[in-house]
Amino acid sequence: MKLRVRLPRVAVIGGVVLAMTLSLSACGGNSGSAGGADEIHVLVYGDATNKVEKQLVETFNKNSEVKVVLDTIPGADYQAKLQTIINGKQAPDVFFNWGGGSIKPFVEADLLMPLDEFIAKDPGLKDKFLPAVFDAAVVDGKPYGIPMRGTQPVLLFHNKKVLAEAGVTPPKTWDELVAAIGPLKDKGVTPIALGGGDKWPTQMWYQYLYDRVAGPELFRNALDGDKSAWESADSKKALSMIKDLVDAGAFGTNFDSVKFTDQGSPTLLATGKAAFELMGSWEYSTLQEAFPEFAEKDLGYSAFPAVPGGKGDPAGVAGNVNNFYSVLKKTEHPEAVADFLKLMYSDEFVKGHLAIGNLPTTTNTPDFLDTAANPDYSKFQYDLVAEAPSFQLSWDQAYPPSATTTLHAAVQQYFNGRIDADAFIRQMQSLPTA
Repeated sequence: MKLRVRLPRVAVIGGVVLAMTLSLSACGGNSGSAGGADEIHVLVYGDATNKVEKQLVETFNKNSEVKVVLDTIPGADYQAKLQTIINGKQAPDVFFNWGGGSIKPFVEADLLMPLDEFIAKDPGLKDKFLPAVFDAAVVDGKPYGIPMRGTQPVLLFHNKKVLAEAGVTPPKTWDELVAAIGPLKDKGVTPIALGGGDKWPTQMWYQYLYDRVAGPELFRNALDGDKSAWESADSKKALSMIKDLVDAGAFGTNFDSVKFTDQGSPTLLATGKAAFELMGSWEYSTLQEAFPEFAEKDLGYSAFPAVPGGKGDPAGVAGNVNNFYSVLKKTEHPEAVADFLKLMYSDEFVKGHLAIGNLPTTTNTPDFLDTAANPDYSKFQYDLVAEAPSFQLSWDQAYPPSATTTLHAAVQQYFNGRIDADAFIRQMQSLPTA
């Protein structure tokens, strides 16, 4: 299998945000390490995937004198909390991140441990992962992260029952998506659920439309400092298509009052109040936990529609390459940490994630696709990513963290009509580049 992921020069923090009722455990007070004499602290993003992470911790602790303590921070607070504790007494030994630019500031501050020695002792920590994914956590030529969840392409999910009642089929082209709006509205259904209150779900529509209209080069050029890319004809065409979709009532009128992080938009989809939702592949595990019957019977999914005449390949993918575990230099238990990281390519890891709809990027994943909670869903994702000619990283991960507020404001305000295309272009041209 060939997974071709096209990464920008710097991949930075942002993107996926899921809020759950999980909390940060009290971390150790030892100034030399987050963990005490007999424990290491592993900090993760609080969401439905924690089920697998807890399982792996239990497995590790059965046979290790040094115990792992799993700490979680609710998704919406993760980034801010991590920034607060990363250089203090509450810093973890190991922490969840998005690779690349999300950890580069920590590398530059000399907080992280290069993983060369771990890999020299256990080559599987590198060789057991798809190379393009593993390389997303390489900074300045050195590896600083081990993949620890799954690849997360953004898909167009739908409610099978709602579509059937409206006589609509999953759209393969943009025109088919637009044509579905009228019949769905006639049935009293919001055509597309959108957690606009979180802003990043709105951004997904830009990512894919720009990719389909202009191809992946336009965004890569903009990220590399070509500000003229944002005022190009392709950019303006993508913006006009977004405006047409909003003006047609595809998202209803209160999308900025709805959030994904409190399960607002997934609930609209699962309860039949909306027909579609553009969301990362984690949508399946979210719905499997909150609406298991719907996830099993009526949840459908497809690739983002093609744009006829567009420069982008219809097989192109946007989303998140993977998540990673990085290690603090000051951990007092590097051997235990290395042993814990080995679980990230274990059969138990792969089967656990497949069971909740995640798609691991280990080389042994194909051996277990039939054991997934939804084998068809896992195979669909796997083939989608494997055959993708490009994998566009989420915009708010591709830009530096300092750009996130301006970027999110621009995509939200253009979407809801508070600014026009020219103002959107100016805001995007003002973003700092990597």
